[in-house]
Amino acid sequence: MAATIKDVARVSGVHVSTVSRTFSAPHLVNPATRSRVLAAADDLGYRPNRAARALTTGRTFNLGLIVADISNPFFPPLIKAAQAQARGRDHHVFVADTDEDPRVEEELIRTLAKQVDGVLLCSPRLSNKIIERLAEDVPFVVVNRRVRGLPSVLMNVAQGTRLALDHLAGLGHRRIALVSGPAGSWTSNEMRAVAAATEGLDLVGFGPNQPTESGGLAVASEVAASGATAVLAYNDLVALGVIEGLAEQGIGVPDQISVIGFDDILPGRLNRPKLTTVAMPAAAAGRMAVDLLLQSGGEGTTVTLETALIVRESTGRAQT
Repeated sequence: MAATIKDVARVSGVHVSTVSRTFSAPHLVNPATRSRVLAAADDLGYRPNRAARALTTGRTFNLGLIVADISNPFFPPLIKAAQAQARGRDHHVFVADTDEDPRVEEELIRTLAKQVDGVLLCSPRLSNKIIERLAEDVPFVVVNRRVRGLPSVLMNVAQGTRLALDHLAGLGHRRIALVSGPAGSWTSNEMRAVAAATEGLDLVGFGPNQPTESGGLAVASEVAASGATAVLAYNDLVALGVIEGLAEQGIGVPDQISVIGFDDILPGRLNRPKLTTVAMPAAAAGRMAVDLLLQSGGEGTTVTLETALIVRESTGRAQT
């Protein structure tokens, strides 16, 4: 005979309602009690009936996680952390990739809204107006975008941009190419705003660009012709593309042009030269986004996570 919730309650020495709460809202159960209940359930081979729970509670215990491009190495740590955090709170995560297409993004949100209790929307390409309208149908937490009235987890792009520009200025760079990402990107807007407010620098803007290595490769010749001695790129993939494009023109990094990216992805650490970058706390953002989505009263809450500059080999002193 399959173990029942009553069996788990008896073995763990708690009320049936405590067992139920351990699986439906584990954060509300004392950690020691939760561990005892889970151990008893494991010993007995008990598994909660998710379909029955959904009928009883009106919840699916599923979350949607939508990312702009799952092939971008920035996203997997965020996805893994979000999945682990959700699993610890007895939820499953459906992951979907928009391929940087806002029309696909909207379609996925509408589809997932019928199957999940909430959506984690990471680096969205939709307008805030459309996101606000879609949020009427399903709870949202938005990662790396401010949307009025919605909880959000931000990585401190402004702080990272200031650190990067201060680093370049300290190396004697004055004319700096700012290679932005997709049109409407919150990260690009933050970078531009900080750059525009920074005194003593001559900023040259390039964009919008695809947030990929090919996007950086495509703009490299314009960067080279601009007279800039340094580049601050939208992300590490764009930065690596710029470095590749400059190399094809015989321009050395950092001997002739310094380059900084954003994200701190593994390919940047393996590249030669190793990429100087602004580290973005992707895993921490994934965990925090799940917590915000599952907590009650999180409407409009904004959590900002700190960034850090990691200096490697792709930045050097400006040529005089």
